[in-house]
Amino acid sequence: MAFTLPDLPYAHDALAPLGMSKETLEYHHDLHHKAYVDNGNKLIAGTEWENKSLEDIIRGTYQAGAVAQNGIFNNASQHWNHNMFWTWMAPGEDKKMPGELEKALTESFGSVQKFKEDFAAAGAAQFGSGWAWLVKDKDGSLKVTKTENGVNPLCFGQTALLGCDVWEHSYYIDFRNKRPAYLTNFLDKLVNWEAVAAGL
Repeated sequence: MAFTLPDLPYAHDALAPLGMSKETLEYHHDLHHKAYVDNGNKLIAGTEWENKSLEDIIRGTYQAGAVAQNGIFNNASQHWNHNMFWTWMAPGEDKKMPGELEKALTESFGSVQKFKEDFAAAGAAQFGSGWAWLVKDKDGSLKVTKTENGVNPLCFGQTALLGCDVWEHSYYIDFRNKRPAYLTNFLDKLVNWEAVAAGL
């Protein structure tokens, strides 16, 4: 089944008041994400992966310990990562964190603020391109992790509750080289906490 580029769940300028500009979304969604879709479709055509689900392709082509992943994995995983990334953000100033999520984060990290600090630190410390994640591990515990390039929690049997893209194209237009400021802004203004809680 061919990959398709989903529409953004909001207008391109909807996040601009919160620190993610229309220009960033035009480049990030319309060009970068579309390239993963187009390249992925070319690479899976005529292969055993052509009619597999996106999740099956990611799990099936991930190579643990590899210095670099193959092209099918890279494009499939980045397509999945971005599909999720758009839904983990929402317009509007007043984003309340559901009580069950606040309780789970407090139990796991000591406080919501400590979770945010750990998440931002993971994203800032990811050398080069990658992602910062809040995951539910196989044993049900919540953890903050980071991955290189397009690698994601599916590769490790984890459930992704929240992910933040720390590739430069995700923040350079708005924050230049200030990745920590981008991460703080993401957590404080952009995250759709209802969507995060839905993964619990």
